[in-house]
Amino acid sequence: MLKLAVFDFDSTLMDGETIDFFARELGLGEQVSEITEAAMSGELDFFESLQQRVGLLKGLDYSVVEKISHNLPYMPGALETIARLKKRGMIVVCFSGGFRTATSYAKDILGYDADFSNALHVKDGKLTGLVGGDMMFNFSKGDMLTRLQNILGVSEEETLVCGDGANDLSMFAHAGTRVAFCAREILKKEANIIIETKDLTKILEKI
Repeated sequence: MLKLAVFDFDSTLMDGETIDFFARELGLGEQVSEITEAAMSGELDFFESLQQRVGLLKGLDYSVVEKISHNLPYMPGALETIARLKKRGMIVVCFSGGFRTATSYAKDILGYDADFSNALHVKDGKLTGLVGGDMMFNFSKGDMLTRLQNILGVSEEETLVCGDGANDLSMFAHAGTRVAFCAREILKKEANIIIETKDLTKILEKI
């Protein structure tokens, strides 16, 4: 029986990449999007790509960051799927290589129990181009998942994970149910459930 569900945020619980929305404000949407895609496909080291992309955001007003973070388009079925999983008695958590401004805000809307993500450094009301947090590396999601499993007394077989990109691979290594959601090929190879439609409720049909 499943007891723990861990979802990625960008392009999983949310329809798009938060950092790409920020970059568009600076006219850097295409440049940042290309780096994001390469990182999610496993072509770039996640830590290096995150530093590079956040560095390009230097000078962006934090008020703009908050406004964008609070108006992101959530993935169809996200709210219903989380509610249904929680009704089954599962703990639902979000792991994101993105940012707390988005994941902590979405927590109360989508209803998951906790979020682990990164924080953008702000000084004098503007982004400094620096970032730190829980999900900085390729190994971060797997590392945090095993810690959570130990704290909660949950086994790999009792764990469901869902994501779309290469930085989700590390948590796929520690879960019995592995959902690749509209995912890159590198992640599909490690999944035992593949969803190709932008509708998270499709997961409920498979578990």
